[in-house]
Amino acid sequence: MAKLVSGNPESSEKKWRFLDGSRRGAVELESAAIGWGEYLPGWRWSEHVGKQSGEESLAHIGYVVSGQMGIKGADGQETVVSAGEAFEVSAGHDAWCWEIRRVWLWTSSTWTQFIFWG
Repeated sequence: MAKLVSGNPESSEKKWRFLDGSRRGAVELESAAIGWGEYLPGWRWSEHVGKQSGEESLAHIGYVVSGQMGIKGADGQETVVSAGEAFEVSAGHDAWCWEIRRVWLWTSSTWTQFIFWG
């Protein structure tokens, strides 16, 4: 029998503030983690997370609530996603923003790579 799990990423105790002041929160469910991120202009995954953690980015499915973000896949394919658009990207990608943006992210694993900013 499947276990019923619920939570609110907005009020979860699992929150991080990145070195540049950008923020992220998440709730870990049984088979996935769902989180939100608010990223400041100039935030870049490879610079503000990857460089400090030594980790590769996780695969994500996301929805951009506001602003725009650039994404470059591990295969070199690059795109810009804007408010109202959804995206899916494999592990090993980079992402960045040039304006304040809010995004919801889903991942099938945990957010352990971000505990360094806890």
